[in-house]
Amino acid sequence: MKAIVQDVYGPAGVLRLEETDPPPIGDDEVLVRVRAAGVDPGVWVLMTGRPPAVRLMGFGLRRPKERVRGRDLAGTVEAVGSRVTRFRPGDEVHGTCDHGSFAEYAAAPERLLARKPAGLSFEEAAAVPVSGTTALQAVRDAGQVRPGHRVMVIGAGGGIGTFAVQIAKALGASVVAVCGPGKADLVRSLGAEEVIDYTREEVDRDGPRHDVIIDAAGCRPMSLLRRALTPRGTLVLAGGGHDAPGLLGGYSRALLRRPLVQLATRQRLRGLTVRESADDLAELGGLIESGAVRPVIGRAYPLAEAPAAIEHLAQGHPTGKIVLTV
Repeated sequence: MKAIVQDVYGPAGVLRLEETDPPPIGDDEVLVRVRAAGVDPGVWVLMTGRPPAVRLMGFGLRRPKERVRGRDLAGTVEAVGSRVTRFRPGDEVHGTCDHGSFAEYAAAPERLLARKPAGLSFEEAAAVPVSGTTALQAVRDAGQVRPGHRVMVIGAGGGIGTFAVQIAKALGASVVAVCGPGKADLVRSLGAEEVIDYTREEVDRDGPRHDVIIDAAGCRPMSLLRRALTPRGTLVLAGGGHDAPGLLGGYSRALLRRPLVQLATRQRLRGLTVRESADDLAELGGLIESGAVRPVIGRAYPLAEAPAAIEHLAQGHPTGKIVLTV
């Protein structure tokens, strides 16, 4: 099969298209013929090995442990392991995998797959798992958004943000979207009642009015975000600023500074550790099939152009999700 592989950490130039063997599957795994794969900041992190802490977390100290990049996927089931009960060959699925989705075939645990929502293309379905699950858990779980809440979504035009706007709206909140001027019409079409153009105004322009802030951008100090939050409001740090310097990069804000600031405020400051599951994919599928949520594809690239897709992501501020077609 064709796959996008790397043997050393580095910029997008370390990636190459190579012929390799299809992956074997375990008893609880599914072999998926990949039709499309999503591109997200986690791909950049594992490609570059930055921030350095990721190398200490089991992903490979000197070189990537997994040669094939990518986690999001959508495609058709080719074969199933002996303990798989929910799928059979020919089923259309989407979800995530642990051993690389930028390939013609990928092995994925059954627990991380769900049936592709009716009416979605494979490209749209591949945009959902990582970003959609992150947004769902940020809004529903960490933010505990309820009807009548005033919710601000920062980075509203990006991969996580476009889902977060729609999910918050579906839960009965009013949404203030923060994005660049070229994305204002998009986020309004997704349900945002107000839009803040961050190139002209800062997020605290209206004072402490927001019950929940979902920060999917990861580049603003918590002191600024807290000024836009009600005295007992909730701040969810859903974006890490993956290219920041230091051992933890942008994740130091959530992992180090957040617990210290929490000691001095009644506001709820929440980091986000995403746990992917078929149940959350099924919930997202229900929202999609009801018309409450739709994936937003900003750019699509063929598999061979994966380095260009990741370069586009790394330039910052992409619209919606970037996907690869396989």
